[in-house]
Amino acid sequence: MRVTAALPAIAFACLWSCSSNPDPVAPRQSAGPILSASSWGPETPPFNDEIILRDVTGNGGFGHVKFRQPNDADRIVYLDTWVRDLQPNTNYQLQRATDANINDDCTGTNWLTLGMGAVPQSITTDWRGTGRADLFRNLAAFAIGSTFDIHFRVIDAGGAVVLESGCYQFVVTQ
Repeated sequence: MRVTAALPAIAFACLWSCSSNPDPVAPRQSAGPILSASSWGPETPPFNDEIILRDVTGNGGFGHVKFRQPNDADRIVYLDTWVRDLQPNTNYQLQRATDANINDDCTGTNWLTLGMGAVPQSITTDWRGTGRADLFRNLAAFAIGSTFDIHFRVIDAGGAVVLESGCYQFVVTQ
């Protein structure tokens, strides 16, 4: 009798663990270039960050940006971005502001819309309010060793802020 009662639970566990459908809300691996573990530099100085975007509207939205600069000759920062619990079927944009006063108090208001290099790119949510975008920014104009306080926000098409991050530090490396 005990074996019979446990069979549905065991079957469910097997089906759930063997599912080929990934979690639609979790961050995914970037489809960018294949890099070995050694091509990503150390975390000191800070040039790889996990940016958390929190809701400012009271609607429960959330976002995440994997901010990565490979340890190579290019000064490209990859911004693998995902948002969830936002308005369905809506376009949003990721912005950043920096300041050179390195004190963990982001006062910069030089908001720049991020995208595919210098071309702004929207993050479009699906019917559930989830969206993803693989963005990047070329930092060749900045000297190696340049250090910034940096913070991020997500805005809607009207320019209203829906998500924002805390303050992070970043050093341009090569």
